Amino acid sequence: MKVKFSISEIQRYLDIESPEFPKYAAPLINLANQYAQGTRPRIVGQMSELIQQFTGKSLNEWENWYLEKKPDAIKNATEKILQMLKNLKNSMDKIDQKIVEQWVRDLVIVKTFVGLRFQEAILKKGAEIIGTSYRLSEPDEESKGIDGYIGDVPVSIKPRTYEAKAALPEHIGIKIVYYRKIDKGIEVDYGEIF
Repeated sequence: MKVKFSISEIQRYLDIESPEFPKYAAPLINLANQYAQGTRPRIVGQMSELIQQFTGKSLNEWENWYLEKKPDAIKNATEKILQMLKNLKNSMDKIDQKIVEQWVRDLVIVKTFVGLRFQEAILKKGAEIIGTSYRLSEPDEESKGIDGYIGDVPVSIKPRTYEAKAALPEHIGIKIVYYRKIDKGIEVDYGEIF
């Protein structure tokens, strides 16, 4: 029998109280922390290692032990996050209907189009590099795992994470072009093609 516990249920069973936050405060603090990186190991320590070193049993013992090891961590994390919240608040004051409309248009129109058409861009760039033509696959070719052709070479375009999964059937002779998302774009590996 499998039973799922929420974090709040675990806290209740351990008789640990969580603070109540104003509506939207916790998600905003979390967002600010993601940008500020206030709770990264360099600031608060490597928590998975620290908890293994801890030999106590209670929350109070953990807090005392942790603060002895990392006396400035909470203060430093708080300062980084608070500064980012101030930056976000400053940005919020500049957001108006026009900016929101531009953001929605960019998401719905531009990013959707680019996201759905990036395979063509990968094929086109590959063809450009080796001085040949490209084309997107036909529906019957798509059903065989072919996304397009660089010259006359059938190509499947997959995220880098696909590498660890089962490969496409070898008998079709499909070369795989891997890509991975990076800041502001993608990195494409044409290694199997060139």
